[in-house]
Parts: sequence; structure tokens; C-alpha cells
Amino acid sequence: MFWPVALCCILEVTITLLPNIMPQSANDIDGLEEELPSKSEIKREMHRLQDFALVIVKMSKHQRSKLPLSDELKEAMVLADKITNKHEALRRHVRHIAKILAETDLEPIKHAMDVMANKHQQESVKFAKLEHLRDEVIAQGNERIEALLAEVDTLERQKLRQLVRHAKKEHSAEKVGKHYRDLFNYLKEHVIF
Repeated sequence: MFWPVALCCILEVTITLLPNIMPQSANDIDGLEEELPSKSEIKREMHRLQDFALVIVKMSKHQRSKLPLSDELKEAMVLADKITNKHEALRRHVRHIAKILAETDLEPIKHAMDVMANKHQQESVKFAKLEHLRDEVIAQGNERIEALLAEVDTLERQKLRQLVRHAKKEHSAEKVGKHYRDLFNYLKEHVIF
């Protein structure tokens, strides 16, 4: 006799709670579907993470040391270095690394990778600015030297004028040589962009 009474109580509770759990209209069902990503979207995201993990694995140890990786990722990278010549094992391990990456914030890692990739471009831009400054100092002479000395405290007036004078002689003789390079190197040491 006890079971039918208990079963009736459970059914009554279930029936009273069911309207709160179940969607009331078709709009509620659509709202639930929009929140959850499809299986295809999940697969595409995992493939992106696997590609990203493979890029990190293929980096040199020195490059990876500059990335802000968690301890778990660092351990996974050590293992990946050991199995680089075992294709199938590496593929499975890259999938494991992708799962770890899915749980971490990728923005700091991507930012560090962008900085490493753009370092060459930054050096090229700095090099071009220094060449332009050197050419300005040679062309404008004393005015530009005084302005540069006011901007940069570490430059020595006498040495800078001497280098400019010698570089100007080489430039007017259309023979770019030692002093032209010396002026560039001196500016490179002291001027920061």
C-alpha cells in the first residue's frame, strides 16, 4: 500500500514542476537552440585549436619559452618534442594539447606570437628611421645636430659633429664608406625610437 501512495506523490510533484522545466512555446525552443553551438561548429573550433597547437609545437624551444604557457602546456610541449618523429603519436598529442588550449585564455599567447612575428618588421622600421635621421643630420648640418643634441642627452657634441663632417665628405665624394656607417651605428646606439 505504501508504494502506490509514494508513486502518486512523485507523479504529482513531477506534474507540477513539469511546466516550469518544459518550454511553453515554439519561441522558447528556438531560444534553447541558439545558445548551444552545433556539432559542426564544435568540430570547426577544435580543428582551429589543433592547428594552433601544431603551430606552437613546431616552434623552436627558444620561441616557446617566450610564450606565456601554463605548466600543463609546458609539460605537453616537452612530450611533443620527444615524439616529433612519430607521426600518429604526435597527431594524438596535438589533439590533447588542443583540449588544454580550449580551457585556457588564448589572447596572451596570440599576442606574444604576434609580437614575435612582427619583431622583424619593427626592426626594419627602426632601421629606416635611423637611416632617415642620419641623412637629415648630414643634409641639414648644424641646425639638425643642435636639435638632436637637445632631444637626446647621451650624444656627445664633438663626436657627433666629427662623424657628420666625415660622412658629409664621403657623401659629397659619392663614396659611401666607413664614416657613413660609423655615424649610423653611433645614432643606433644612442637614439631610441
